[in-house]
Amino acid sequence: MAGLVFREATVVDGSGAPGFVADVAVEGDRISAVGSAPAGAREVDARGLVLCPGFIDTHSHDDGAFLRHPDMAFKLAQGVTTDVSGNCGFSTVPNEPGREYMPGDISGPGSSWTDLESYFAACMAKRPAINNLMLVGHNRVRAHVLGMERRAPTADELAEMRGHVARAMEQGAAGFSTGLIYEPGRYAATEEVVALAAEAAPYGGLYVTHMRNEGDRLLEAVDEAISIAREAGVGLHISHHKAAGRRNWGRVAASLAKADAAHASGTSVTLDVYPYTAGSGPMWQYVNLSAIDREWAGGVMIATCPDYPEFEGRMVPEIAAGRGWTVEEAVREMLTSPRGREVICIHFIIDEADIETNLRHPRVFIGSDGIPVLKGNPHPRLFGTMPRVLARYVRERGVLPLEEAIRKMTSAPCERFGIAGRGRVAEGWFADLVLFDPATIEDRATYAEPKQEPRGIRMVVVNGQVAYEDGVHTGAGAGRMLRYRREA
Repeated sequence: MAGLVFREATVVDGSGAPGFVADVAVEGDRISAVGSAPAGAREVDARGLVLCPGFIDTHSHDDGAFLRHPDMAFKLAQGVTTDVSGNCGFSTVPNEPGREYMPGDISGPGSSWTDLESYFAACMAKRPAINNLMLVGHNRVRAHVLGMERRAPTADELAEMRGHVARAMEQGAAGFSTGLIYEPGRYAATEEVVALAAEAAPYGGLYVTHMRNEGDRLLEAVDEAISIAREAGVGLHISHHKAAGRRNWGRVAASLAKADAAHASGTSVTLDVYPYTAGSGPMWQYVNLSAIDREWAGGVMIATCPDYPEFEGRMVPEIAAGRGWTVEEAVREMLTSPRGREVICIHFIIDEADIETNLRHPRVFIGSDGIPVLKGNPHPRLFGTMPRVLARYVRERGVLPLEEAIRKMTSAPCERFGIAGRGRVAEGWFADLVLFDPATIEDRATYAEPKQEPRGIRMVVVNGQVAYEDGVHTGAGAGRMLRYRREA
């Protein structure tokens, strides 16, 4: 007898192949049968529902969330069973206990751990709801060795940085990530990044990048990213691919063409996208206080502002008008307040047509890029990314078929990020599963009310245990810390 059996589900197995009606059985943490199944201790009537692999969020910033919010409710409710964390150069390792690395560090504060192995142990002690795979971040490595200094490393410092990347790779990191738009990563020359990314090469790891520019110099930034990967001898993954700013809209087609050319010439390239026209991040990282970009600031909503919570959920021009300030004065006031480095903003910079262009590309995956700060009004992508793809871009707009959307959210990222034994509904694979109604699945998170869980997801199974069912989080705590290309 199986432990859990889904009867007559429409199985979309993650491969991209057409769905088929079958029974699926789960025993322990594995799928034990697909097709016909024995009786189960628990049987679920899945007629009319889709059963697919658990979704992979290829771009998360949940390093600290696995410790602060181990229930991971905002991800679990949307069908995410595995995060790829440590993106944009921000990661929780290496770490010196008690040290503060960067103001408002979105990877979360350090604690007792020092390396990836001890960080994983700290996470597992919290019994996380979902799985976590890690990247080692350039910003963290650089800050660990150089602090926030605006200079090149010495030969000894570069060797120390390389050692931290190599240690993380040895302990199971999937690759090396950069955020070359952020401090301190923006101070690094291309040669520094190549040297560090090369430490992932012996492990077959990836170079994952928030590129140096996503706006006016997008194409030059793509060239740099490809060059880094090629020289380092690693595969390239471009994070949250976009052409930022109205004057750049439409340029993702040229950017994707560059990625295709590199891929054809032997440097493998994949990308990810979030299905929203706004980005989000720490506001201080985007603003030069001596020359505030009025056009950019005019399109910004405040997500989190500890010193002015009444500003949360409001656009900067509205805030300025209410206080009798100029837009520039409003931005300056928030950033120079005592907790100004903790201000998170939402900036409306992306073209809807570019999102659809990205989604149609076969090597573009889905990543939320959500920042798990639950106070204030976080970007709705933290709660709604995966259902939004299935509702808006599959069911409503027909941008891509259901089977292809699920492939982009399951087997394709698993293959790319070395998530072994997951991403398919097949016998012997880990039982990370999502059961949902394709007619009703829908994201409910909005910019005005972002902390709303989606509808239409009936059940989420993580490592064989029911973790979420009909709006209820079971507290199973069955998530695991995953290591690159290793079953765990």
